[in-house]
Amino acid sequence: MAETYRMSPETRELVENLEVKDAQVIFTNVWNELEAEKGRENMTFSKELILLGGAPGSGKGTHTQFIMRARDLTCPPIVVSSLLNTPEAEKIKEAGGMVGDREVVELVFRKLLEPEYRDGCVLDGFPRTQVQVECLKMLVQKMNSLYRLYHRTPLAANFRKPTIHVMVLFVDEQTSIERQLKRGKEIADLNARAEAEGDPPPYQERATDKDPEAARHRYRVFKEKTWEALQSLKEVFHYHFVDAQGEIESVEKNILKELEYQSSLELDPDTYDSVRHLPLAGDLAVHARQELVKRMDGYQLDHCELFQSVIKLIEERFMPIVTRHAIPGLAIVNSEDSIFEDPLALAMVIDIFSERGYRAVANVNRADVPSKVDLQTGEITLKTKKIFRFQIRFAGSEIRRGED
Repeated sequence: MAETYRMSPETRELVENLEVKDAQVIFTNVWNELEAEKGRENMTFSKELILLGGAPGSGKGTHTQFIMRARDLTCPPIVVSSLLNTPEAEKIKEAGGMVGDREVVELVFRKLLEPEYRDGCVLDGFPRTQVQVECLKMLVQKMNSLYRLYHRTPLAANFRKPTIHVMVLFVDEQTSIERQLKRGKEIADLNARAEAEGDPPPYQERATDKDPEAARHRYRVFKEKTWEALQSLKEVFHYHFVDAQGEIESVEKNILKELEYQSSLELDPDTYDSVRHLPLAGDLAVHARQELVKRMDGYQLDHCELFQSVIKLIEERFMPIVTRHAIPGLAIVNSEDSIFEDPLALAMVIDIFSERGYRAVANVNRADVPSKVDLQTGEITLKTKKIFRFQIRFAGSEIRRGED
């Protein structure tokens, strides 16, 4: 029986140091090449990255669209296996191996720079090795560096602070093998049906989806290399471990729970510090989450003085009224403050309340009031006064009443 080789702590440390050095060389070369080609001011990567990982058969493809809907992402996912479509890469994949780190890193980074991924994207299958993990860390460091560099400049909107989620869908070895083989049979049946009808096969068949031993090998390659690499991200980024063993509905509930919106993770730190003292509604409802985050950060960056004035007005004049209406969950606030002559201030009120979990609606009412009376003719001069009315809804208090 073959013995399992275990590395000594010294050997493991040496391997890890070599991997870090390899990653530094790969990252530096790729970054310098892209920066020379595109220019530093165009090195705009995704504001939000969802790194989707999991063993073969864990359901990454099945659940990608659900994850995108949960995060308001409309751009197509980046599937690393689809990027690696060279003949050489295909041969390596067919054998159950992995393509070189240099090629993977360059393809992924180049794809992330495309304009449609500026707000965010789901990245399926990256990182898969420790070298790719180190390159990812260096990429995020660069993104944060560019964020700090351009934070107070006209380019700030293009270099927002990145939010990184690592989502790992977990299935055990037996489930992985069963799902791989089931997928292989379903694809083979569909291709055979198409050929019988005179059409070309619509799907590519993987050799590993037909052979139980090959499927087992794919799972073990994942456990030995990719699993360890993904685990190393726990201490660095927001990490989500999702049990993907059950039915689709059950897995989706697990995903949704992991991806609940948290303003402290997604807003620019300055923006969050400005609004964090306002009370949260008991049940935060996410409405147009991605656009809301973008607008809130825009207020802080581009209209900071007005933004702070509106926040202060809400805190001092609105919240006492809202608090008094905590039982019905509906408050009406009227204001004649001239700040609301600016339509942007009205928009800020609605967005600030939305970010805190309330639903706010603003209306402008006009009333004619006497401003002057001519005592000789009796003529009354009217002045139109604007009254800004805000309707604020939230989850009210439940009061139990005793039976009569």
